[in-house]
Amino acid sequence: MRFSQSIAVVTGAGSGIGKATAMRLSDEGAKVLLVGRTKGKLEEASAEINARHPIPVADIFPADVTVEEEVMELAKYVKEQYRDLHILINNAGGSKSSKLLDTSAADWDMIQHVNLKSVFLVSKHLGKLMEEGAGSGNEGSRNRAIVNVASLSGHQAGAFIPHYSSAKAGVISLTKSLALELAAVGIRVNSVSPGFIETPLTEDGLQNEKFVKSIQRNTALERVGKAEEISNVITFAASPEASYMTGTDLLVDGGWLIK
Repeated sequence: MRFSQSIAVVTGAGSGIGKATAMRLSDEGAKVLLVGRTKGKLEEASAEINARHPIPVADIFPADVTVEEEVMELAKYVKEQYRDLHILINNAGGSKSSKLLDTSAADWDMIQHVNLKSVFLVSKHLGKLMEEGAGSGNEGSRNRAIVNVASLSGHQAGAFIPHYSSAKAGVISLTKSLALELAAVGIRVNSVSPGFIETPLTEDGLQNEKFVKSIQRNTALERVGKAEEISNVITFAASPEASYMTGTDLLVDGGWLIK
């Protein structure tokens, strides 16, 4: 129960890594607020989480975290409903394939916004709430952490995803900058970079047997990862067990980069 009496917000929580992380945090004692654009998916995820507990521990807040006004409403809701925030998981993201020379400015902006701007906006507005709590006496001594979900693609450029790779590299850099800013008030900021993971967003690609075999061939562990394997690392980075770690990126790629 590493997160007993802690409040956690998880973006992109309707499925995949976000949902798995929210479930893991709740299993270890946290109250979790699931954030995402699709209300139906959030409701399904929160119902599944709450079914594991005698009293409800999961709530939802539908929002587009690339829109500042909606993020401000999210911050207002957290302050009114919970009065504080201890754990923030910036997991919202997405990609699409295109050559750089064929990428429209609109597609470039969309991918940059959902992967990088969202981290900036949510960290800005919810980070202020975390900072206020960190300075409030005994409560301020509680474990407080932000974990941003980056990507293997932020370390190694991927073919046909120039917007995504550059955005995720930006997430890693932004993580370090924010870690420097918030260290003085005891808020740790780290990132986790997944490799090829089985989620609803990658489902279509993983139906391609040739693509899957390529991943297996080029990954030391010779397989695709599971969302739960990433949520394990995110949860560790958010926990008191990582109390001396900030400004660090944890690469969880099954050994892709060493192959």
